[in-house]
Amino acid sequence: MKPWLILALAILAEVIGTLALKASDGFTRLGPSALVVAGYGTAFFCLSLTLRTIPMGIAYAIWSGVGLVLITVAGWILFGQKLDAPALAGMALIVAGVAVMNIFSRSAAH
Repeated sequence: MKPWLILALAILAEVIGTLALKASDGFTRLGPSALVVAGYGTAFFCLSLTLRTIPMGIAYAIWSGVGLVLITVAGWILFGQKLDAPALAGMALIVAGVAVMNIFSRSAAH
């Protein structure tokens, strides 16, 4: 179970880094810029730890899929960003693909 918790931490750190990237205003603001570096550094470090036990494709699919959804929700709540039906459908397909990999694939480390 520990690799999955570390993967969750990687996802959270990546989301924080991405939100800070938006707030950094093109790396012109020091605080958010430092948070970008810390967030992405933590994300990649934690992701590298999960790759010891979780197959790379599975870990990356989960990391990117969950991160996509969390960033989209955060963008909607914090920045008022809007998505149209095709964008939502595309995201739903990504989430469905990650779910299929985890539920049905023998490659997923459970």
